[in-house]
Amino acid sequence: MWLPTTDLSGDTGPKYKALVEAIITDIESGRLRHDVRMPTHRDLAYHLKVSVQTVSAAYKEVERQGYLRSERRRGTFVQARLTDRASSFILDNRQPDLIDLSIVRSAYTDFHNDLSRQLHRRLADDPHHPWMESCRPVAGFDYHREVGVKWLAGMGLAAEPSHTIITNGAAQGIFIALASIVQPDDVVLTESLTDHGVIGTASVLRFKLGALPTDDEGIIPEAFERECQQRAIRALVITPIYTNPTNCLMGLERRKRIAEIASQHGVYVIEDDVYRPLLEQSLPPITSFIPQLGFHVSSLTKIVMPGLRTGYLVVPKHLSIRASSVLRVTGWMGTPLIAEIGARWIEDGVVAQAVTVQRALMRERQSLVAEILGDAVVRHHPTSLSAWVRIPEHWQEEWFASELRKNGVAVTISDPFMTVKVKRPNAIRVCVGGAIDTPSLHRGLMQIRHTMEQMPGVHAFDVMY
Repeated sequence: MWLPTTDLSGDTGPKYKALVEAIITDIESGRLRHDVRMPTHRDLAYHLKVSVQTVSAAYKEVERQGYLRSERRRGTFVQARLTDRASSFILDNRQPDLIDLSIVRSAYTDFHNDLSRQLHRRLADDPHHPWMESCRPVAGFDYHREVGVKWLAGMGLAAEPSHTIITNGAAQGIFIALASIVQPDDVVLTESLTDHGVIGTASVLRFKLGALPTDDEGIIPEAFERECQQRAIRALVITPIYTNPTNCLMGLERRKRIAEIASQHGVYVIEDDVYRPLLEQSLPPITSFIPQLGFHVSSLTKIVMPGLRTGYLVVPKHLSIRASSVLRVTGWMGTPLIAEIGARWIEDGVVAQAVTVQRALMRERQSLVAEILGDAVVRHHPTSLSAWVRIPEHWQEEWFASELRKNGVAVTISDPFMTVKVKRPNAIRVCVGGAIDTPSLHRGLMQIRHTMEQMPGVHAFDVMY
């Protein structure tokens, strides 16, 4: 039975906090490994000579931070650290001879490479480079913010440069928004399966992350309202267009209803809207209905090319100074050179051209997904960068992904996206962007289908049954 290596009896502070630190230390060091069953509350309390309530409080806190998971009638188990869970199934580096369908990213083709080369030649020929001379204002150069605001207006969001911040992509924008408004132990709601960056941010900022059930349109309003009625909710983080990883798409009426509930209960809404330009229909941002409570996050990364990490964060007017100060202490400012490239490409129409190319490529690739995977596809859209795919009941996600990896295909299982106490859906995310070509995608999808048609190996079968 696991016991902490440190003696808690001499600790002068709350014993549950010392136990929390001991558990996390042993998980981080590898002494407590993934899927190890923890001692029962009563057994650990007996051996440590503390109350059962102390152990329960410690387990609850460690679970909130994502290091433990409790399973009904089975006990409490060590959960792999978020970074481990993400890097196990989302590749950090490109690997030769591997068809990588594990990362949501915009397509990158010869067209995109030519755009980049042309732009760099133009930059080299410019006699003056003002974007390299200064590292302020922190919120971004006025010209870059003005161009961003103009671009956002074309997508239905009215904003002012004075409360728009240039960020290094959407992930930084979401972090800044959360850090501007939450305190430790505040409750933040999101989709039950959500972007792993939000889960990681909860561990860093130490807020409590709550999960909301979803359907084809995303978060269910009644569940959101019920949570708001039962406890104080500080913020809602939501991706209404092509939710990651489940590919939900929220309609107009639900957007209005979510905004209405947030307004009634004073809940800030952080809207991750990075896929909006890919959508071939007009839907207003949720934050356009509640500008006093809305943080709108957008980026060029998912629509132009993966390395163009320029984002635009629109914040409530009264939080402009605070959000800028958070940016200052966490990254100083968005990289001016990348912001300059983004601004130029917005102004000269390259972004609009790139969006047209992305849409066409995704339509071609998503048609392959539908053709090859058929009814296994739970949810996808013609211009989305990924598909949410159900795997057969005789497979577990880890074994399925492992078998695919052995055969040269990488996909992502649900683990990195699971909030606390969410049932595993037995599904995988298949990404169709990136640098893959059509023949490679076809081979990868065929391998997925072939694996679905197989029974798992004996070792996997024994573990499952």
